[in-house]
Amino acid sequence: MHPAFLYLPGTRLSAAELSAARIDGHVVDIGEGYVPADLVETPDVRAGAMAPLVRSGMAAVGPTAAWIHGAGDAPPAVHHLKRAVDRRGRPPVSGRLVFHDALLAASDLRSIGGIAVSTPVRTMVDLATALHRDPRMREWMNRLSLVVPDVAAEAAESLRALHRVPGSRAGLAALERLAVRTR
Repeated sequence: MHPAFLYLPGTRLSAAELSAARIDGHVVDIGEGYVPADLVETPDVRAGAMAPLVRSGMAAVGPTAAWIHGAGDAPPAVHHLKRAVDRRGRPPVSGRLVFHDALLAASDLRSIGGIAVSTPVRTMVDLATALHRDPRMREWMNRLSLVVPDVAAEAAESLRALHRVPGSRAGLAALERLAVRTR
């Protein structure tokens, strides 16, 4: 997506001007910004709209990554980020962000819309292993499996290869049930 199509409040237009344009039907809000109303909402557009929240050295993961990959119509209320570089930085402080200070492997990353995003398989693994803490992740798993075929089976295979991961038993069971349903 060309940056000219993404309007972030306070850059070219103020928040008030963008709100007025939204009311008039010229733009729609997406993530942290606005895009023209007739622009197709692709993963590139969704990721670009998340750029103000995803700092350099961080990656969108979990429900945020699932939404970027096309799961669901609306972004999650709370966004999840993970460290994507070896060095530790200062985590962002916001009620709208959850920062996981675990390193995400380069093989689990993809650059979309100018930000780092976990791959669909890694996203599904993260959602599955978080189920024991937050049952709302199941809905994101279902949505992601609808837009990325065979992701549940691939994520189950990937999770089996990992060792000593909290939530892996419950997550693996959920992935196997989801893989059977989506065949």
